[in-house]
Amino acid sequence: MRLSYAWVFAILALNCNGSFAEDPKLQYAEARYSEDDMLPVRTTALSPGSVQRRTLNAAGLPAFFLIGDDDRSRIWLKQRLTQLTKLKATGLVVNVESKSALVNLRQMAPGLTLSPVSADDLANRLGLRHYPVLITARSIEQ
Repeated sequence: MRLSYAWVFAILALNCNGSFAEDPKLQYAEARYSEDDMLPVRTTALSPGSVQRRTLNAAGLPAFFLIGDDDRSRIWLKQRLTQLTKLKATGLVVNVESKSALVNLRQMAPGLTLSPVSADDLANRLGLRHYPVLITARSIEQ
């Protein structure tokens, strides 16, 4: 399965804390829009549920994971925190209603980047219907 370059770039940007401050157009956008403007985030193609492990061939893809603001995701995040930290995985929060909910998730995952992102396109490209899920260069697994 192959990911589009746009998604790989987006994941790499998140993995590097989205630092593009050298581009004046992006500085302007950062001044105009805050993370609060992106909320709530809803990914209609994904819901909490079970994910079967499968292989992936995406050499060079940094590890990332999809979670939401729900009990299943919070339990999964707590159970996988050590592994996610070792992988330096970036978290995409695909369903979250408010800034306070996002802050609570971030407090559960110190040291990890969690960004609110609608992931309908990514879900379709990867054939995903559920989260939480960890995606690495070699596999998709829960």
